[in-house]
Amino acid sequence: MSESYSIILSTLNARYMHTAFGLRYLLANMGDLQARTKLLEFTIQESSLNIAEQLLKHQPKIIGFSVYIWNVDEISRIIAVLKQISPDTLIVLGGPEVSHHPDSPAVTTLVDYVISGPGEVSFNKLCQQLLEGNNPDDKFIKGEVLPLEQLALPYYLYNDEDIKNRLIYVEASRGCPFKCEFCLSALDKTVTAFSLDPFFDEMTKLLDRGVRNFKFIDRTFNLKISTSVAILEFFLELMTDDLYLHFEVVPDNLPERLKEVLQRFPANSLQFEIGVQTFDADIQALINRKQNNEKTKANIVWLRENTGAHLHTDLIFGLPSDSLENFGHSFDQLIKLNPHEIQMGILKRLRGAPLNRHNENYQLRYNPEAPYNILKTKDISFMEMQQVNRFARYWDMIGNSGRFANTLPLILADQPFERFMTLSDSLHHLAGSSWKIALKRLFEFVYTILTEQLELNIDTVKQALALDYARAKLKGIPIYEQLNAKPKEKKSGKANKRQRMHS
Repeated sequence: MSESYSIILSTLNARYMHTAFGLRYLLANMGDLQARTKLLEFTIQESSLNIAEQLLKHQPKIIGFSVYIWNVDEISRIIAVLKQISPDTLIVLGGPEVSHHPDSPAVTTLVDYVISGPGEVSFNKLCQQLLEGNNPDDKFIKGEVLPLEQLALPYYLYNDEDIKNRLIYVEASRGCPFKCEFCLSALDKTVTAFSLDPFFDEMTKLLDRGVRNFKFIDRTFNLKISTSVAILEFFLELMTDDLYLHFEVVPDNLPERLKEVLQRFPANSLQFEIGVQTFDADIQALINRKQNNEKTKANIVWLRENTGAHLHTDLIFGLPSDSLENFGHSFDQLIKLNPHEIQMGILKRLRGAPLNRHNENYQLRYNPEAPYNILKTKDISFMEMQQVNRFARYWDMIGNSGRFANTLPLILADQPFERFMTLSDSLHHLAGSSWKIALKRLFEFVYTILTEQLELNIDTVKQALALDYARAKLKGIPIYEQLNAKPKEKKSGKANKRQRMHS
């Protein structure tokens, strides 16, 4: 018989390795209700009926779901099932996807209450009221903002299974001072930082428990350099061979003091997520993105040449007034800076994001189903959008995977975007899919395209692919090598007979 809990906190993560950091904050701040509250995490791949069973076996009076664009459809199906099986169970929603009433998804019509914004105070208060039978009249509740020093920190709620198998998210600050309209952080009024001493105490406890991979979710880690340096030096003093830190950084803010401490980190211990998005100054002005492009380029080059940090850079396709050709210019400029990864993001409609003010003027047309990806704009056709969707997928397979390190320079050469688009279009024609292409088959397709479509020297292509093929540790040889392989000599009948007699 399962233990009963009055309150269940739940969500569906995109993958098992992810953790619901926000729900841990809610649980840490439940006060007297914490003992009556249980956290249950699932993934979007799991069955709705099985999840409903796992939730209801604890006989909760209240279930709170955290909703995002990647799980809203799956959570909607679970809630529909729950309301059929247990209509008296009260369901509360929170999270970015439901925080912008009246711009709300259909799932909000199925539930009892919706909390927008911070929930650490408001969810606790709402549960107190509901358990006492004092149900609020208003369905939509605005979350209360609590000073960070008054929040109970959630890090002790990472269990041993989390530490062994999942990402450990941490934050040293909340908010963002920038107003980039494609991002919900544009709605933040300011940045607030956690006090460093208690934060370091919690990080020390995590390190003592075996955590070696810290993913900071701060939107602007290097905004206040003195704080950034203090955090980096804290980890430097406790550095181990397997310690790994992930930060999202402002690309054009890299003063000498920060450079000095970054150079002291060993190779492969830092990862920086660098949101470039676009190098077009007119688009940047249109969407209220303040970015010094020349400093950004110089800083990426400096990080690549002077540190051992892994550089993950982001571009967004589909921004208002952008075009396929113009996006290609940003891609080409970023390729020259030689980051380790370029994430090709497709613009998505985020509820509440200021970018929605451009929807009519630039004819931004989004998929009506989550994750609400852009389908076409005034300057980008649907067919071009599909082309870039495939480009992004193939770029992950070939450009970001690291499997084609020797071949990629041949593909990109002097016109990276144009040449990779040729490869992408040809690859789609040959494979008929941008998913589930066996790696050996992918090598053979790339050979065909480079030698026939891009008309590269056959021996040069084979040499580069052979190096990558060996690094990938694939068995056998690809078809294009088999064509030149020497045929095995056939043994004569007498020789075969002698072999049988002596065997």
